[in-house]
Amino acid sequence: MAIVILPDAQADLLDLQDYMLERWTPELWQAAEDDIFAQLAQVDSGFIAGPVIPLLASVGMTDYRSILSSHHRILYRQTDGNTCVYAVAGQTQDFQTLLLRRLFKR
Repeated sequence: MAIVILPDAQADLLDLQDYMLERWTPELWQAAEDDIFAQLAQVDSGFIAGPVIPLLASVGMTDYRSILSSHHRILYRQTDGNTCVYAVAGQTQDFQTLLLRRLFKR
C-alpha cells in the first residue's frame, strides 16, 4: 500500500508548518510532522483505523475516516490499496468547517 497526500492536504501541511514555525521551534514542527506520518503509516499498514466521519456518513459516504496525531486531525480514505489523505487540520481548527469548505470548493 502507499500513502498519497492529495494537493489540498499538501497545502494544509504547508500552512500548518508555517503556523508552527512562526510560533515554535523547527524541532517541534519536525516532531509534529513525524507524528503525522507515523499515524498514517499505521493506518496504511492496517494497524489502526479511525472512525467514520459522522457528517459524511449522514449522506452515505462511509469510507472517509479520521485519525488524531498528537496535535492534528487527518482525514483519509483507503481505496485501491492506497491511503489517500484529503485534509490535515490542527486540533484547534474547526474540522467540520474545514471539511465543508473542502467539499464545496469545486
